[in-house]
Amino acid sequence: MEASLLALWLVRLAFLGLLYLFLLAVVRVLLRDLRSAAREPGSELGRLVVVASPDGEPPSGSVIPLDAVTTIGRDVNNTVVVEDAFASSQHAVLTFRGRAWYVEDRGSTNGTYVNGSLVDDVEPLGFGDEIQVGRVRLRLERPRA
Repeated sequence: MEASLLALWLVRLAFLGLLYLFLLAVVRVLLRDLRSAAREPGSELGRLVVVASPDGEPPSGSVIPLDAVTTIGRDVNNTVVVEDAFASSQHAVLTFRGRAWYVEDRGSTNGTYVNGSLVDDVEPLGFGDEIQVGRVRLRLERPRA
């Protein structure tokens, strides 16, 4: 066997090994994210407190526990149903990824706001931030201990 052929085989095997290491790293990250999202069913990840609701649904002051994926809108299939003429049926979605919350507007007509700023894409959220959907304002809070 020639030296160049042997070197070519060694390069191929090294490349294959690096490819498998990369795939293993991707699988580890995905499993870690799935485990953090699939906590015990009774544990809260966070909660929304209704700050203002002009039409009364959801009532002001009510507390809504959050899942890893929480949808907000007028449609009854959403996690948080908002009765407001300025809210879309599928208005926004809150997602818990790793250790942080994110909000994404789902192409609503009037937009989603975080602390008064329009959400363009996926925006990170912090506890205490206010989300506005239509005329309804919701505050993200830490889960109860």
